[in-house]
This record gives sequence, C-alpha cells and structure tokens, in this order.
Amino acid sequence: MGSVCFIVDAMVTGEMLPRHLRSIRESGVADHLLPILVTATQAQERLSAIEQRYHTHSLITPARPLGARLNKAAFVSQAEWLIIALQKKPLSADLWGALYPQLNTYTLDALIIGLTRPTLSERILRRLLASALIFPPYIAVRRAWLERLGGFDPELDDHSAINDFLQRLHACPTRLKTYSGHLLSQMDEPDDPLMPNPDAAATPHP
Repeated sequence: MGSVCFIVDAMVTGEMLPRHLRSIRESGVADHLLPILVTATQAQERLSAIEQRYHTHSLITPARPLGARLNKAAFVSQAEWLIIALQKKPLSADLWGALYPQLNTYTLDALIIGLTRPTLSERILRRLLASALIFPPYIAVRRAWLERLGGFDPELDDHSAINDFLQRLHACPTRLKTYSGHLLSQMDEPDDPLMPNPDAAATPHP
C-alpha cells in the first residue's frame, strides 16, 4: 500500500470528531502507523487532548475557509493517498481494514467511500442537478490527481468547497470506484468525554 494520510476537519465532523479518530485507530493497520491531520480554525484544549489520545497532528489556520484548510493539510502530508472526511458520519473500523488493500493499485485516481449505492434514477439525477449530490463520509484521492484537479477551491467554505470538488472530480475522466458502506456502523456508543465543543459543529449539509 502506498503512503496514506487521513485529513479530518474539526468543523466538518463537529462533535463526531472523536468517533472518526477512534474508528481510524481501531482499524488495526492505522494504529499509530498512519498519520492523521486534524484541521481547525482555532486551537482548543480539547483538541490538544484529542491529539494526544489519538496520536494526531492539529493544523490550526485561523479565518481560513475549508478549501484552504484541506489544501494546506494535503501539502503538509505529502502522502501518496489522502483520505478526507467529508461529513459528520463516521465509519466502522472494520470498513477501513477492507479498504486499505484497494489503495495498493495504480489503476485508480480516487475511491469514494459511500453509504449505500444509489439507484440508477438517483445517479442520473445527481448528474443533472449539482444540488442533488450527497456527500459520502470519506473520499480517498491520489495526491497526483488532487493536484491535477487544482485541489479544493481555497475561497470556498463548508459544503460549498466539498460540492465544488466532487463536481470537478466527476466532470474529469477520473478513474473512480465507489465502495458501498454495507459495513457502516451506526456508531451509537456513549459520547466521548473528549468531544470538542458542539458549537464547532459544521453547518448541516443539504
């Protein structure tokens, strides 16, 4: 498997941030091995505690839109594959173990780690209406392809930055594969005591 780095934005994942990190670290392969960059607009004591507990590195960029934060993390990581959280929904640790082998290939540019596979009518609708895009929990994208697409728009924030990137990803001849989330967990354990302030949660996506 090529080098991999997770990028998880504290504003996108909101109060679910610790559950994302727990899932990644409990996958076995990622336990203390794969780097995780947590992007945020301001330093918090709880982020420091999370950094120590889950062995992450925080990138604080005050007053920078989401697109700029993700671009900075991608530049800092320099990994071959970037696995980026796109919504609050975390994934089960079992799913990560099944996905890592998918990255050991040069025949893919990106891998959408989604929920259930959309129906044909839903896929057609999404092609016709940009607003019909449903953000997957994560996307894995090869660094070279991310750079070819120009990265995320540094001027866009929240769901606009993600929506714009996904549209460009589908508009280009991307060698893309979707991994249906039949192993998704509902993640209904008790709340983590190290959760960041709920006020930092992302604006709900459409």
